[in-house]
This record gives sequence, structure tokens and C-alpha cells, in this order.
Amino acid sequence: MQNDILLRRLQDFEFLRGLDHETMTALANSAMWKVFPPHAVVFWEGDTESNLYYLQYGSLKALRTAPDGREQVLRFLDAGEIFNEIGVLAKRPNPVTAVALEESGIWLIPRHALEEVVMKYPQTALQIIGNMADKIISLVTLAADLSLKTVEARFAKLLLDSTEGDVIERRRWTNQTELAAHLGTVPDVLSRVIRELTKAGLIEMDKQHIRILNRAGLAERAMLQED
Repeated sequence: MQNDILLRRLQDFEFLRGLDHETMTALANSAMWKVFPPHAVVFWEGDTESNLYYLQYGSLKALRTAPDGREQVLRFLDAGEIFNEIGVLAKRPNPVTAVALEESGIWLIPRHALEEVVMKYPQTALQIIGNMADKIISLVTLAADLSLKTVEARFAKLLLDSTEGDVIERRRWTNQTELAAHLGTVPDVLSRVIRELTKAGLIEMDKQHIRILNRAGLAERAMLQED
């Protein structure tokens, strides 16, 4: 029954389009199901992973750790996302650590099963590479933002990118510590930024939501280039 759920999900993935039902079923049947509790490590930076991961429910963070213990969160992953394409295809040590932010159910699709698909359908490899390229572009953008923008500008951009509307639901792990790690700063600095944006009438926050009150004003703050 669980594999039937995965099969339906796989059929929706653009990078697997064109596969016949038999191949898709074999891929689903090869997968292993695991549930990770909050704060559990899915895999460590430096590990050589042999699985492609599909996050069915829950949330993760992908991070790197500095020698002094500081964390830089590179991205948050939500339900429905595929990850670890580099580890499974390039056979290189994983560049990040993946940690569950809440209970997360994940499918592990083994490398050998994916390699069989790629050998049979070469276009699938190109589609997976395209998916990886989108993530690399996001990382390049993150690196540029960390180098060129203030914390205020980075936070404003994060809020604008998080929703097309004006209300962002705060999950229980969306606290200032996690947000600060994602923005490459510390909670105290982020607190000052939040106070400034609130005082300016651009946002308001409570325990459940972040509300954007002035998108145009927030967009102006997000374009700041100087510290």
C-alpha cells in the first residue's frame, strides 16, 4: 500500500516523465520507507550517499557547519521535494547535512534502481540534471546575497519569496534561531531587523503568522546593496 502511494507521487515528477508503467513500478518497489523524528539527522555532510530521497511529509533543513560550530542553512525542504541528486548520481561526498525539523516521512530510492532507469531512458538523466541546475542557481543566488546584502535585505527578500500573498504561516520550527542560521546571522541581529521592519509598518509577526503589510516597501528594503 505504501509503495502504491509512492508510485502515484513518482508519476507527478517532471524529471521522470516518459517512463513506462513497468519501469515506474519497479522504481517504486525498490524504495525503502523511513520516518525521522524531529532533529534526527537524515544524512551527514561528507557521507557518500547511495539514495535519492523523496520527502512525503514533514520538513527538513540542509546545512553546512563551520569549524567553530556555526551553521549556515542553505535551504529548507518541504513535503513533495526530491533531494540528494548530487550524492546519488555523482557518487561524491554529500556537501550538506540534512536534519528533520519535525517528524518527516521519507522514501529512499536506491542508486542501483535509479541507474537502471537512466541506462534505459537517457533523457531522464538530462531531466535530473536540469533539476539539479535549478538548485545550483539558487545556491549561487544565496552566496551573492550573503556577500552583497544586509541582513535586513536578506530577510525582506526571504519573506517576499516565501509567499505570493501577504501571510506566511509559521511552523513550530520557524523560529528566529533557524531563520538566523538561514540568513547567515545570529538571532540578536535578526531580532533588531524584525523590530525595525515592524516599526516601519512593513510587517507584523505573532506566534502563528508573519504578515506583510507593505510589499512595495519591503521590496525596496530587499534591494539594499550596502551594509
